[in-house]
Amino acid sequence: MTDARLRRGRGSLAVSFFVQGVTFALLVTRIPGIQDRYGISDGLLPVFLAAVPVLAGVSSVLAEKLVVRVGPATVLRWAQPVVLLALLGVGAGTQLWMAAVALGVFGLSVGALDASMNMLGVSLQRAYGRSIMLGFHASYSLGGIAGASLAWVGAHWHLSLFVSYLPVVAVLLPVTLVGSRWYVNGGPKAADTEERAGSQGVVFRLLLPLCLVMTFAYIGDSTVSNWSAKYLQDVLHSSEELATVPYNAYMVTTLLGRSVGDFGVRRFGAVLVVRCGAVLAALGFAVVAVAQGPWVGMAGFTVLGLGLSVIVPQTFAAAGRLFPGASDAAVARLNVFNYVGFLVGSPLVGALGDAWSYRGAMLVPMLLVLVTVVYATSFGAQKARYGGGHERPRTVDVG
Repeated sequence: MTDARLRRGRGSLAVSFFVQGVTFALLVTRIPGIQDRYGISDGLLPVFLAAVPVLAGVSSVLAEKLVVRVGPATVLRWAQPVVLLALLGVGAGTQLWMAAVALGVFGLSVGALDASMNMLGVSLQRAYGRSIMLGFHASYSLGGIAGASLAWVGAHWHLSLFVSYLPVVAVLLPVTLVGSRWYVNGGPKAADTEERAGSQGVVFRLLLPLCLVMTFAYIGDSTVSNWSAKYLQDVLHSSEELATVPYNAYMVTTLLGRSVGDFGVRRFGAVLVVRCGAVLAALGFAVVAVAQGPWVGMAGFTVLGLGLSVIVPQTFAAAGRLFPGASDAAVARLNVFNYVGFLVGSPLVGALGDAWSYRGAMLVPMLLVLVTVVYATSFGAQKARYGGGHERPRTVDVG
C-alpha cells in the first residue's frame, strides 16, 4: 500500500470524524429546543435520550457482522449520509412520532458509523506503524466545537431547528460522499482476512476492563452532552443562548487534551495519563455540582473535557493492541459500551434530577469516573507508552 494512499485515507477518515462531531453537537446542544418543538415533557425526555444509544448499540453489534462481508469502509460510506439526513429529519418534524422516527434512524445509523470509523482508525494505525488514533478523535472534537458554535448561532438568532440544520447538511453531505472515495482499510490483505476470520479470538474476560472504562467515560460524556445545556438553563438560570456554551467549552478542552496528550503518554505512559484524566474529570463534576452561577458551571464542564479527552481514544487503541488479529470485532464490541454509558448516564442523571436534584445527580458520574483509576492498568504495563503496539522507535503516541 503506497504512502500517498495511506495519507489520503487518513485525511478522509479525519474528515469523517470531523463531520460526525459537527452532527452530534448540533443534535445534543439543541435538546432544549427539540424538547420545546415537540412538547416532550421532562419525564419523557430521558426515554427519548435512552432510545438513541440502545439502537446505536444494536447497530454496532450488527456492524461487526456486516464488516466481515463488505468491510468497514463501505459501512462508513453509507452510514454517515444517513446520520446527516436523520439530523435534518429531527429539525423538520412537527409531531412527536416524527421526532421518534428521526431519532430512531439517527441511533441505528450512528452505531454503525462509530464502529466503522474506529475500525478504520485502528487498521490505519497498524499500517502507519505509529499511533494516530488520538488525532482522529481530535478531529471529532474540532467538529464538535464547530457544531456547538453553529447551534449557538441558531439559538442567538432564534432560528428554527430545520433552518439551523439544512445548510449544514447541504454542505456536509456531499463532502462525506466525495471523501468516502479515499477510505482505506489499513491492514494488508492477508492480515485483513485473518482479522475478520479471527473474530472468535476476542475473549470478553480480557476485554471487560476496557469495556468498563469505556462505560464510565461515556456516562461522564453523556452527562455533558445531554444535560449541560439543560443544567445551565434550569439549575443555574442562564439564557437558552448561554446554555449552548458549556458543550462548546467542553469540546475545546477535549480538543486541547487530545492535541497534547500524546506527549504525556510518550513520557509517562498511558496508565498515568488515563488516571490523571479520570481525576481531572471527577474534579470537573464536583465544580459543576457546587456551582452557584452559570460561569462557574461552565468552568466545571471545561475541566471535564480536559480530563475525559484521553480516555476513549486510548481505550480503542488498547483494544486493538490486545487483539491484533481481531481488532474489528474488538472495536465493535467495545463500541457497544460507548452506548451502554449513554444508556445508563442520560436516564440516570434525569431520574436523579427529577427525584432528588440535578446538583446531586452530578455526583454519580463523578464517582464512576474515579473508578477508572483502578482499571487504568488495563492499558498496559507502565513501560508501555505507545497506544497501538505497532510504533517505530521515537514516534509520538497520539492514540
